[in-house]
Amino acid sequence: QVQLVESGGGLVQAGGFLRLSCAASGRTFGSVYMGWFRQAPGKEREFVASISRYGLNTYYTDSVKGRFTISRDNAKNTVNLQMNSLKPEDTAVYYCAATDSAPATAKSPAAYKYWGQGTQVTVSS
Repeated sequence: QVQLVESGGGLVQAGGFLRLSCAASGRTFGSVYMGWFRQAPGKEREFVASISRYGLNTYYTDSVKGRFTISRDNAKNTVNLQMNSLKPEDTAVYYCAATDSAPATAKSPAAYKYWGQGTQVTVSS
């Protein structure tokens, strides 16, 4: 079992930045791949970014490349999402997720077994 708790969401103006954090507990953090997803009202949950077990490989959806950075600290059992140059279309509930049965390249929510409760990010225009 892996328990995940997100923090860092909030309201920001377009062009601003936020840093999301996800604290994990329950098993060896370095054994799981980590990802961030988001879900806007009326839309399906979508992949944002993921990172391999030791942070050597990262993956992003095209719309956030160059603006978002995912990172992890296995000593602190945390994964972060630095979000710069935010746009109104980034508004969503952001979820931290973990999987031990699929590679970090997996982009489907179904590939991730463990989920946090989500944190709201709102970008005003």
